[in-house]
Amino acid sequence: MQKKALSGCMALIVMGCVGTPAFAQDLSIGDPKSDLGELKVSGFLRAKYQDKSWSDNDHKLTFDAAKVNLDYTSPKVFGHIEYRCYQFDKLCDFSTLVDAYAGYNLNENHLIQAGLQPVPFGPGRFWESNYYGGVITQIGLEDVHNLGLKYQGKFETGTKVELAYFTGDGGKYSGPYSDDASRYTTNFVKPEDPTLTHLDEKNMFIARVQQDLSGLPEGMSSSLGASYWYSDIENKTNGQTGDRKAWSIFGNVAYNDLTLGLTVGKNDVDNKDPITPESSLMGSFDDNFMVANEGMFYTADVSYTFKNVGKLDAVTPYAMYSTYDKSKDGFKKSSRNLVGVAAYYKDLAFVAEYIVGKNDYLIGGPSDSYAAGSDTDTHELLNLQVYYNF
Repeated sequence: MQKKALSGCMALIVMGCVGTPAFAQDLSIGDPKSDLGELKVSGFLRAKYQDKSWSDNDHKLTFDAAKVNLDYTSPKVFGHIEYRCYQFDKLCDFSTLVDAYAGYNLNENHLIQAGLQPVPFGPGRFWESNYYGGVITQIGLEDVHNLGLKYQGKFETGTKVELAYFTGDGGKYSGPYSDDASRYTTNFVKPEDPTLTHLDEKNMFIARVQQDLSGLPEGMSSSLGASYWYSDIENKTNGQTGDRKAWSIFGNVAYNDLTLGLTVGKNDVDNKDPITPESSLMGSFDDNFMVANEGMFYTADVSYTFKNVGKLDAVTPYAMYSTYDKSKDGFKKSSRNLVGVAAYYKDLAFVAEYIVGKNDYLIGGPSDSYAAGSDTDTHELLNLQVYYNF
């Protein structure tokens, strides 16, 4: 009930931002360098037009999503809230809290933060330069936001270390179609089908180390890193406890305006489920789907930024390769590959992306896409978006 009330309040805030974008753009109070700090509102409004090879129902420009950030910054204390709402059938019928955390700067290089926050796994919150994201977001390893505590330290050697403990996921919010899957992050969820097993992930221990490389030619920068994830998987149906063990190795190199990133890793879940030991029920964005418990994942991303193109501030073409290669014999890999371009003009961003998916539930695949994967065909999506950033 409280989350539904919160969703309603956020819808009113979003409508207020739509009506008064100039005011929202200038909404900051205070000075981040002062003891009292600065409070600032930011975010975006987004519209989309999509052409799907598997459907004829989306050939129209519609409101898609809104994001509202509330940030507090001071020399010692900081905080961040991110809330999003999406339109499935009507304005903000799916809305969800993404982040809500506070932190303390121990000094200029070390901090701690607590609350609902991004999980430090992989190269960052987003592993790609595009706007749609890779298939690993549906596996529950990329762009994950859970409830916990994190320490971050930066050292003179160019090393960045993050150690985190998460008690559980960020919970469910408000959506028209599903109960427990009304959430931003892909988590293990309570099944709507009573024959399926209910899993819950707890006690997540995450470590990530990144190292900047030195001695490179002028205009070039590069880093390498690795991360590890261990957690308990509570089988609430039979009372047993399994685990998740996942790792990733990643690196990036940038030369002037060209950037290349690569991530490789493995996901390994023991769900203690005698009925479906090879896959587990997960969900996000108001939908449920089965995900293979074990597999290798790969993401490659490249982008180049052209600055000051005519009246545009920048134009960035990019491409992505993203796949989940399942370990179980007979399970077919899930892939999502993309080419696109983004153009920026003041507070506006224009995005055009062509996406090809195979055994990808979000790109026309069947309900078992991320598990056994019964599809033999690929599907295409043309994704056009316009952003107003405030």
